[in-house]
Amino acid sequence: MGSLFRSEEMALCQLFLQSEAAYACVSELGELGLVQFRDLNPDVNAFQRKFVNEVRRCDEMERKLRYLEKEIKKDGIPMLDTGESPEAPQPREMIDLEATFEKLENELREVNQNAEALKRNFLELTELKHILRKTQVFFDEQEGGVNQTTESMTRALITDEARTAGASMGPVQLGYMEKSNEREDYLPCFVAGVILRERLPAFERMLWRACRGNVFLRQAMIETPLEDPTNGDQVHKSVFIIFFQGDQLKTRVKKICEGFRATLYPCPEAPADRREMAMGVMTRIEDLNTVLGQTQDHRHRVLVAAAKNLKNWFVKVRKIKAIYHTLNLFNLDVTQKCLIAECWVPLLDIETIQLALRRGTERSGSSVPPILNRMQTFENPPTYNRTNKFTKAFQALIDAYGVASYREMNPAPYTIITFPFLFAVMFGDLGHGAIMALFGLWMIRKEKGLAAQKTDNEIWNIFFGGRYIIFLMGVFSMYTGLIYNDIFSKSLNIFGSHWHLSYNKSTVMENKFLQLSPKGDYEGAPYPFGMDPIWQVAGANKIIFHNAYKMKISIIFGVIHMIFGVVMSWHNHTYFRNRISLLYEFIPQLVFLLLLFFYMVLLMFIKWIKFAATNNKPYSEACAPSILITFIDMVLFNTPKPPPEKCETYMFMGQHFIQVLFVLVAVGCIPVMLLAKPLLIMQARKQANVQPIAGATSDAEAGGVSNGGSHGGGGGHEEEEELSEIFIHQSIHTIEYVLGSVSHTASYLRLWALSLAHAQLAEVLWTMVLSIGLKQEGPVGGIVLTCVFAFWAILTVGILVLMEGLSAFLHTLRLHWVEFQSKFYKGQGYAFQPFSFDAIIENGAAAAEE
Repeated sequence: MGSLFRSEEMALCQLFLQSEAAYACVSELGELGLVQFRDLNPDVNAFQRKFVNEVRRCDEMERKLRYLEKEIKKDGIPMLDTGESPEAPQPREMIDLEATFEKLENELREVNQNAEALKRNFLELTELKHILRKTQVFFDEQEGGVNQTTESMTRALITDEARTAGASMGPVQLGYMEKSNEREDYLPCFVAGVILRERLPAFERMLWRACRGNVFLRQAMIETPLEDPTNGDQVHKSVFIIFFQGDQLKTRVKKICEGFRATLYPCPEAPADRREMAMGVMTRIEDLNTVLGQTQDHRHRVLVAAAKNLKNWFVKVRKIKAIYHTLNLFNLDVTQKCLIAECWVPLLDIETIQLALRRGTERSGSSVPPILNRMQTFENPPTYNRTNKFTKAFQALIDAYGVASYREMNPAPYTIITFPFLFAVMFGDLGHGAIMALFGLWMIRKEKGLAAQKTDNEIWNIFFGGRYIIFLMGVFSMYTGLIYNDIFSKSLNIFGSHWHLSYNKSTVMENKFLQLSPKGDYEGAPYPFGMDPIWQVAGANKIIFHNAYKMKISIIFGVIHMIFGVVMSWHNHTYFRNRISLLYEFIPQLVFLLLLFFYMVLLMFIKWIKFAATNNKPYSEACAPSILITFIDMVLFNTPKPPPEKCETYMFMGQHFIQVLFVLVAVGCIPVMLLAKPLLIMQARKQANVQPIAGATSDAEAGGVSNGGSHGGGGGHEEEEELSEIFIHQSIHTIEYVLGSVSHTASYLRLWALSLAHAQLAEVLWTMVLSIGLKQEGPVGGIVLTCVFAFWAILTVGILVLMEGLSAFLHTLRLHWVEFQSKFYKGQGYAFQPFSFDAIIENGAAAAEE
């Protein structure tokens, strides 16, 4: 069998590289992606390995690149992505990359710091400008009448709360306080500033309570939001001015402003001084705008230049880091001039790997060629199944259950056919299948462009990764839809119905409760392909016919699928030369399945061929026995009930004897499966040196696993187990198979159940939704039909295609994992994970560390 049906043969090799050429050789192997290195220093701490300093330098470079990426995304600058993967730089180029990243980071940080300082200065000047404008009205009131202002302020300050607290004031001028003992000389006593608008109510309450009402606060909102220089957010602020009297209140007011993070600014009292300050502020704002524009332009130029190379820089740094991580897995020889590695490689790719090593040696300028030696080992090799973009999704379905044991049969090639077919049996509808197939075909046709648009949407990534599965499921569903003659719950009359009434047609047309009988006269042969469309109008007995038909084909497909799974185990036993399992597991299992369940399938075909919808006894439908009752009577050795008059008891001659013989032989296979293999192993261990009987066991039973390139890893390890464990495991395996044969056969009835559910749900949508719009007439009917059709289409795609498709997909997956693969597939291996730059770059920096 080719590698398509089994995993690749693997070999454990030892690699010797000169220290100067190691970096270049590992780089070439990373581009190739066919070598899985083993850690030869498992007990050495990660911080004590040889190339830990280089890894740290790569981490630092990645940090700088992430900082640049963050700044580039903040400005919305597109990053150039050519899709090409540059080669890993040479070690000497690391110094140039580090210098470039250091220069860019320092320049960008300096620009950001300068821009933040300029924006903070700009914010302060802007707030001062608004203060000078907004507070002008307060001073205009003062200039218009000191007495009136004083009286109004006094009335505002002396409230009931202030009086209660004992804070009463005479008719003095707020905004002025005494200087020394001269009452003629007054100095201004007020503060002005800016505060966040949402803090203003709490700020007012705190001032009133802390100062006992002896302050007067005026505030005005700043209409335009201001930019916070720290994070760039837009904030809303308000201007305030507080009048008070006395040094004690002044200290208290400033502390409150500090607590609420209000910014205080100087505000001259004299109008001339305010005008002069305002003119100076406007001049400085204009200058700052010019400088800020130049700073932003310079920052933008730096980021645009960095964005052109950022993707390539990330790739280069991650490749360098991955190489040094891999070199840390190597050992140094005693001379410190040679690096030694152990690696798993596919046997067929050894020559390709050697060519890559030679290229790396030539690039490094070394004169010592690398040495790749194949080693003998008893370890179980990793499992490597080659895939392409078509088979990758199907292989992923198998690996999700468990990675195949080394060199055991790979179910993926067979799943390419059986998976979409069993799905289609449950999802059979020509219309719904066409929708699914077109969606899959669209993703296949646009796969290059869609793959380039990398997204974090997990649902879309799952759909896109399974595009070939979706396409095949849709195509197979179209085929089964033609077999069922079902398209959006309706039928296609392609060839014309071959059934016609043999009695009064008017009676049938007028009577709604009269069922169509399959005993009608056929014009020549039956319907050429699929079901006769007459069943669409059969009414009550349509579901009865479909029920019997789909139930039987579900059992037929299920038994054939399970037999195929048992036959697959024969390929495993013969490949691993496991004669005991071949003779005393495979043969009894196959005989048990054939004599009971495949015989039931044969009875179905005999019943279809021998009995017809006629009154010609003993071959009429009235004489046809129930297959289920016949099978139960067969297993329980019951005598069938007397048939109707002129009917035969059995379907063919000698049926009773054959059934009894089949049951006895099938039951006799159970103790063979249960005891034969453990007893033979026990007999073999009793021989000298615990040697098994000649030619009776696999290589693994004869003495362990052979070298990595042979058949080791799949024959079992019975020689390592206790006899009691062997008996227990064999008992569990036998009971599971015997009882599972019944439950697994019944499990395939989900093909029938989901198919009927899908068809009935489609019919409900047609009857209760779309048919309402089709019954409308006139111009209004056209509008109603359009709306109803849109609603029907949404329900069809959302429920019948998406949700029902997902349900059928999961049931099909279960049939393959449990009912099919359990017959031959162990899935106890571990995946081959080669050192590959493509995988590392795809998975990001986290994959590089692993």
